[in-house]
Amino acid sequence: MNLRITETNANFEREPLVRPFGFKGGYMNEIWQSTVLLETADGDYGWGLGCQNILWCDPRVFGTTSESGANSLMFSVTERALQMVRSIEFTTPVDLIKQIFDELYEYAKEITGISDLKKTFVLNALVPVDNAAWMLYARVHEMEDFDNMIPSEYRPGLSYRHDRVASIPISSYGMPMEEIRALIEKEGYFILKLKLGAPGSQQEMLEKDKARLEQIHQAIGDKEVLYTDNGKLPYYFDANGRYQSKQTLQKLLDHARRIGAFDQILLIEEPFPEEYKVDVGDLGVRVAADESAHTPGNVRERIDMGYGAMALKPVAKTLSMTLRMAREAYEQEIPCFCADLTVNPILVDWNKNVAARLSPLPGVDIGLLETNGHQNYKHWNKMEQYHSLPDASWTQSTNGVFPLNKDFYKCSGGIFKNSQHYLSLVE
Repeated sequence: MNLRITETNANFEREPLVRPFGFKGGYMNEIWQSTVLLETADGDYGWGLGCQNILWCDPRVFGTTSESGANSLMFSVTERALQMVRSIEFTTPVDLIKQIFDELYEYAKEITGISDLKKTFVLNALVPVDNAAWMLYARVHEMEDFDNMIPSEYRPGLSYRHDRVASIPISSYGMPMEEIRALIEKEGYFILKLKLGAPGSQQEMLEKDKARLEQIHQAIGDKEVLYTDNGKLPYYFDANGRYQSKQTLQKLLDHARRIGAFDQILLIEEPFPEEYKVDVGDLGVRVAADESAHTPGNVRERIDMGYGAMALKPVAKTLSMTLRMAREAYEQEIPCFCADLTVNPILVDWNKNVAARLSPLPGVDIGLLETNGHQNYKHWNKMEQYHSLPDASWTQSTNGVFPLNKDFYKCSGGIFKNSQHYLSLVE
C-alpha cells in the first residue's frame, strides 16, 4: 500500500540544560525538542519527536553562528523535509527517507554554507519526520507493536530479546572523580561512558588522557560488577574523533597496559576524525564507529578497516537509516549497541526498543543503552511526565539496569501512545 502525506506541521520547544554541556570544542546550553505531525487525506496521522544536537552533528555549523542560529538552521532542514514529503508516494518510511535524502542534503549544504557538511546534520533533522512516518505507517497498517512495524528484511538484526538493558550514563571530561565514584558505588551503575580527548594539542591531550585514565583506574578499577564475563568494571571510552593518528592512540593504550587497565577496555568509540582512514584491527581493543557511520556503505567501510562494533543511534540518525545499518552489521557479524544524543524520556524508549533487540556485545551478557538526559536536562522530572507511561517499570533504571518485562514488549515502551504535551504543539 502506497502512502501519501497531504498535511504537515512542526514546532519545537527549548529545553535548558543543568550546565553548559561541552565537547568537540563547544558548549551547548539548551536542546531543541522538535515535533512533527504528518496526515493523510483519509485523516490518518503520525507524530514524531527529535532532539537537535548540532554540536555533535557538525561542530562547524555550531561554531559559525549563535547557538540559536545553528538550531534554526537544523529546524529549517526539518521544515524543508516536510515540504518535500507532501509530493511523494512511499511504501515504508525507509523508502521515504531514501527518496528525499540526497536533495535535502544539498539544501542543507546550501543554507549552512558548508560544502562537505556531515550527513549526520541532515539525519538528525530528519528524526522527527521519520518517527512520525513510522507512526503513520503503523496506524494505516493497523500495527500496534514495534516488531510488527519493522519490515521483514530488517528483523533478523533485531531478533534478540533482552530481559534487561544496562543504563549507561556519561562522564564528561571535567566530572569530578568523587561523582564518578558515586555513580558506581552509590547509584549502582556497572558501566560508564568516559569521555577522552582533552583540550589542547595532541601531546597535551595525550598526557591529560593518560592521567585521567590512571586516575579513574585507581579510583574504581578494582570494583567487582555483574553482567561482565570477567566480573570486572568495563571501560567504555569515547574520544569523539580527537585522536589525529593511530600512533597517538597506541601510546594511550600502551599506558593502559602499564597501569593494568588494558584488559578492562570494552571498547573505544570513534577515536579518529571521520576522514582519517586507517586499519584499527591490530590495536588489540574493540573500536566502535559512531559519527563516521552514516549509511550502510559507511558501515561496510569501517568494518573493512577493522572496526569491531557499531554505535546505533535511531534517535540521531533516524530509525530508517538505523535499520539499514543494523542489517549490514548483522550480516557481517559485527555487534551493535545503542548510544544516546541527550534525548528526552520518550526518545529514550525509542532507543530502548532497538537496544532490547540487539545481540549482546562480547564480554557482557546484557544489552547496552547509553542515556544521559537525566544528568543534563534542567527539567528532566517534568519531561518524564510527558511520557505516555511515566510510571512504567521499564522507564526507571535500578542499580544501573532497565528491567524489560512482557509489558514493555507488549506496548513497545509506550511509543505508540500519544503524548498530549508534544502533540498539542502541532495539532
